[in-house]
Formats: sequence, structure tokens, C-alpha cells
Amino acid sequence: MSYIEQLTEKRGPSDAMVNLLRAEAEPLPHPDDHDAFGAFFDRYGDARVVLLGEATHGTSEFYRARSAITRRLIERHGFSIVAVEADWPDAARIDDYVRHQALRPRRGDSFVRFPTWMWRNIEVLQFADWLRGHNEKLAEQDRASFHGLDVYSLSESIHAVLTYLDGVDPDAAARARQRYGCLTPWQDDPAGYGRAAISSGSSACEDAVVAQLRELLVKRLEYLANDGERWFDAVQNARIVRAAERYYRAMYRGGAESWNLRDRHMFGTLQALLAHRGDGAKAVVWAHNSHVGNAAATAMGWQGEFNIGELARMAHGGEAVSIGFGTDRGTVAAASNWDGDMEIKRVRPARDDSYEAAFRRTGLARSLTDWREPGRHHLREQLREPLLERAIGVIYRPETEYASHYFQAVLAEQFDAMVWFEETRAVTPLGREHPRGAPETYPFGL
Repeated sequence: MSYIEQLTEKRGPSDAMVNLLRAEAEPLPHPDDHDAFGAFFDRYGDARVVLLGEATHGTSEFYRARSAITRRLIERHGFSIVAVEADWPDAARIDDYVRHQALRPRRGDSFVRFPTWMWRNIEVLQFADWLRGHNEKLAEQDRASFHGLDVYSLSESIHAVLTYLDGVDPDAAARARQRYGCLTPWQDDPAGYGRAAISSGSSACEDAVVAQLRELLVKRLEYLANDGERWFDAVQNARIVRAAERYYRAMYRGGAESWNLRDRHMFGTLQALLAHRGDGAKAVVWAHNSHVGNAAATAMGWQGEFNIGELARMAHGGEAVSIGFGTDRGTVAAASNWDGDMEIKRVRPARDDSYEAAFRRTGLARSLTDWREPGRHHLREQLREPLLERAIGVIYRPETEYASHYFQAVLAEQFDAMVWFEETRAVTPLGREHPRGAPETYPFGL
């Protein structure tokens, strides 16, 4: 048993920790009261990057809270980028909607990859509708944008690069088709490419996808003169193809490599967005706690994994603020197995030897606890005690919860603050029907 395991074995939060949490926590209004809820987060308005987590991928309150916070940061503090744990081409449909742009071409419908409920839900639609209305009165260059950070869109990203080049440089498009021809047979089964590459001991497609990205970058001055936004979109899709090729090969080697490739790509995309929007650009990130908290303060980091939160802290220092989200009990939208059907599952009350138990013992239904300020050093010291923390992704298996969903962490080093909801409920997924009255540019392509 490791030293950390010995420390955390059957040890719950101390009375001193609970008492300090209760004293320092700020009760929050309901997140649907956007202005009142968002006002508690004005303190982060000077940051360059605010990373907003979630303890599950299917909890309504987490989406609503992030929406209220983001609205406030956009309206009052000049944030202009919303970057989320979603695929770039899918999020582009929302981005085109909220910025009143023509829809970018696609091979198929958006947000149809498992887990569809993660972004095709009422909570995201309500935020997108608000952002579209907010942007309507602004000049095009001042509108807030919405982007995906993830790496899973191999097929759509290949299609996006080819479609862009068809319109601006047919000769370059022909070269791109030849290069991407190596991956084309696998574009609808990228995991199959990873298996085949590992079995053959080959990475034959790597040089081709790197060459394609390099050509787009070399010819940037020529392409920028035509349409800078479309060039940037094509480059990001070419970067996804490159990252996906590496990711699916690494996935079959095991270890931390595939996780690290994915989070390095997501962080690189965030940095590219900040650079593209120019000096003074500020971003809000929506992703799971496991991506936005500092991995070095968790079991993830102790076994060699890093994440966006750790990289953002290294790059931006005090201008990066990471806020975790937690809950004790309620319901959640999740599946029992990968590619399984969405279910509304009951979330068990948190273990007594977890950080969640400490927040539960405060008796507060909703709260913000911030331990960054110099006067909070006593609380920071208490939260340096290693304890268990719960993480529910798109899969939730309550029958094996301890083994499947708990990990060890040092909360004071993982986050700068915590948003707590004692009881939460599942997100409301959107059906496949076209919502009544929705415009043709409706973001989910239904």
C-alpha cells in the first residue's frame, strides 16, 4: 500500500476541515437566477482563463451554473471565448449559430457520437440561445465564440479540410486527398486504425497528416488574404487529424500516453484560440473536473498523467483559475457501458471518507468556497489533507462505485475554488425532432 493510500484509508474529513468549510463557504442562489449567481464570480474577472469543471457529464446544475458564470464573465469582464470538452466540428455548428455565421459544411449530423446527451441537451440550448442574442447587437469581431477542444472528430475534420481547400486551392485539395487517403478507409472506425497500426508496427499515416498540416501553415499568408476565419478553422481541423492519428495508435499501447496526447491537444487548441483572438483575449473552459483541476495534485498525476488545468497553470500562472464542481446525491444522465443507452441513474450519497462528505457536513445546499486569498491559509492547510474524490463521466456504475469512480486528491492544490450542490438532477436531453420555431441555423443540425 502506498503512502497516500495509507493516509486516505478509511479516513474521513476532520471536524476542523468541516468547520472551516462551513465558515468560509458563501451560500449561492439558484443558478437560474443568472445575475445573482454570476455576481459571486466577479472576483475572477481579471483572469485570462477560467476553467469550470463538473463532477459528472450529465448533471443539470453544473451546466446551469457554468452558463450563469460564463454569461457574467462575457457581459461584465470581456471574455470572448467559450471552449468546451466537445469535438471541434460539432461545436462549430453552435459557433456558427451564436455568431450569426453561415453554417460550415459537414459529412453528417452534429452531436450524434456517444454520448449525445452531453451537449445535445436543453441546458446547452438555452445557453446557445442566450449567446446568440447577446452577440446580435455586437460587431462581428466582438462576438463571443463557442469552440470544441476534443480530438475525436477524424472523419468530420478530414472533410472540413478538403472542403476548405476545394474552395480556395484545388491543387492543394488534390494533394490533401492523396495524403488523407491513408486514413480514409478508417475515418468511420478510427479505433480500427489504431489496432491495425499497432498490429503492423507501422505509423504509415503519420508523415502524411503532418505534411498536410505543415502545408496549410506554410501557405497561411496566401490563405489568410482570402478568409482568415475559414483558414483558422481548416488549420484546427488539420491539427485534429494529426492528433487523432497519434491518439488512436497510443490508445492501444496503454498507460498515460493517450490521455496526455488528448489533453495536450485540448490545451494547444485553447492556446491557439487565445492567440487567434488577439491580445487581451480571455477564455472560459467547460470540461470535467478531471481535465480542469491540476492533475499533479491527484492520483492521475501521481501515475504520470497531466491535463489542461495543470498546463494552464504552468502557462498562465495566477491568470488561470480552476473551479471544481461537486455534488453529494441526486440523479445523473449516464450509461452503464460505452456506446450504451442513456439512463437516468440515482447518484449514491458520497462516501464518508471523501471531500464530498466534508461539503455535505457543512449543511449548505449550494455554495462557493474560494481558498486563493491570503486570509484563507488555514483552510488551504486543511484541504491539503489527501482524501477521496468522486468522478462520474459518461459511464456510471454505482454497484462498483468505489473502484470505478473514486480517486485520491489534494483539493487545495487541485482547484482554486469549489462550487457545491448538495443535491442535483440529470440534464434534459434533446430529442431528434426539430424544435418548434427554431431557425434553420439551429445549432444541433436537426
